[in-house]
Amino acid sequence: MIPAAGENARRIYQDGIGFGNDPHAFSILGDCLSLPVIFLGVFGRGLGQYHLGDYFYLQPAIDQFRPSFSRQSISNGNGFNTAAVLSPLKANPRLCKGSENPMSCEYRVHRPSIAIIALGTDDNTAFPEVFEQRMREIVEFTISSGVVPILATKADNREGNDAFNRIIAKLSYEYGIPMWNFWAAAQPLPLHGLSDDRGHLTGSNPGDFASPASLKKGTTVRSLTALQALDSVWHGVTVP
Repeated sequence: MIPAAGENARRIYQDGIGFGNDPHAFSILGDCLSLPVIFLGVFGRGLGQYHLGDYFYLQPAIDQFRPSFSRQSISNGNGFNTAAVLSPLKANPRLCKGSENPMSCEYRVHRPSIAIIALGTDDNTAFPEVFEQRMREIVEFTISSGVVPILATKADNREGNDAFNRIIAKLSYEYGIPMWNFWAAAQPLPLHGLSDDRGHLTGSNPGDFASPASLKKGTTVRSLTALQALDSVWHGVTVP
């Protein structure tokens, strides 16, 4: 479920530091499931707002990336899919240049060293080959920007046959980049962590890792495993 950063990820990271990327910044490319209010935002609010429990070892990663947790990424929004991330029409006109899409604008403005790429739920009407083409474009631009991509699988199967998760795994292997396998983390959960609409996640307390009840909810397990993935990749790319 939790990725390790290999040689290629370390090379991308070092390239990015040379480009001027911020070792304390990460970005999110995602839909409403990744908005700060229900994903990682709580970790930017200070001690006492979240409860790590047995996962106290994640505190250094929270400290390292604290300003990014509660920040609204330009490349993260309601209904965002691969097409939206690549479309200049979806870019914030107050922050972005005319030719920029949300991804390129986010990378220029925030200068992240790592990006969590959690797309696919709102791509459910796209053909798998179209999804793969768009994801490949996103991955290649991210790498060329010196940003280490963490590709995320998803708990839902709205497209059928788990086609998108297989594509995500394929791209992770092909490009030698980390994959956070949230699908695997969600499998033991009641209803696999999914609400009745089979797209959104159960639960509403993403920062309570000390409660056994909370750790049976999709939102909590998603935040926990995302934080573990960020922690693992950060340590992996910064080893001497």
